[in-house]
Amino acid sequence: MLRWGILGTSFISNTVADAINGSDGSVIGAVFGRDPERLAAFADRYGISVRHYSIDSIVDDPDIDVIYVGLPNNVHHDAVIKAAARGKPVLSEKSLTATMEEAHALAAAVEQADIFFLEGLMYLCHPVIAELGNIIRSGRLGTIRSISGAYAADIWRVVNPAGGGTLYNLGCYPTSLMHYVIQTAFGADAFADRVISGHGNRSSHDGNICDAALTARFGSGVLATLQSTDSYGMSFDFTVRGDRASVRFLTNPWLPVAGDNLLEIEEYGLPTERIVVPSDHDAFGHQVRLVEDCLRKGLKQAPRPSPHLSDSIEIMQLLTEWERCCLA
Repeated sequence: MLRWGILGTSFISNTVADAINGSDGSVIGAVFGRDPERLAAFADRYGISVRHYSIDSIVDDPDIDVIYVGLPNNVHHDAVIKAAARGKPVLSEKSLTATMEEAHALAAAVEQADIFFLEGLMYLCHPVIAELGNIIRSGRLGTIRSISGAYAADIWRVVNPAGGGTLYNLGCYPTSLMHYVIQTAFGADAFADRVISGHGNRSSHDGNICDAALTARFGSGVLATLQSTDSYGMSFDFTVRGDRASVRFLTNPWLPVAGDNLLEIEEYGLPTERIVVPSDHDAFGHQVRLVEDCLRKGLKQAPRPSPHLSDSIEIMQLLTEWERCCLA
């Protein structure tokens, strides 16, 4: 039984706690929170008797096997570095960090400690993403020529003002899926061969980028467009087009569900084909079970489509480049 220590008591920590409790292979062993009242409410809700009031205390707890970092992204690096120093495996929420300096510090600590680490881009753990990879590798789309993706959610009232804006909150989803598609189609080194441009709008609420658009050209010839906003809407889109056919998500790629998840393939000039990917668990459920499986096997990183640490660094590099374009 894998004993989890949860850092943070926000909405996302509740979601992950539900996923942990939904697995026969895991249990919540302890929780840390910065606000005593919220910590007590969270612990009471999940029946957690062990409550810690500092990060050092929970990562030092000998009864905890793995740490989940559900804290704001601007403190991810500090929490991961402390957990790594104690040799604890870590699942840490997206975005990896809020800056490249923090990302490199996190990566150095993980590599030095030689621990298991996974960035919590939970949707990549779901079988619908593996099916997308299968379709690309099958050659059915032909040579990939374009990628388009978007994530819009009217959540500006609850975002962390120190988190860097929509790119690190929502833009990391289409960016990471674009990264997976480029790697799958053209190899591990293909994502770094690119030129980009970007534009954005600043929020009057916190001064961060709240709406952002990206165009990119990869050395493979793929043209890509991404959009991200946390100031309006509640919608999604992701489409990959090859010279023979295209594939797009009919259901939300960023929040795959327990049940049927849908893709649509269009071979040009022919009727569209719907691909149904059933699942017993949602993305968070698959993520918890993936961590269990990796630790049981002694792995230090999860297999793709989930990101390796080097993938998480590449995704952060694109996000920070996109942000610089928006601020220029």
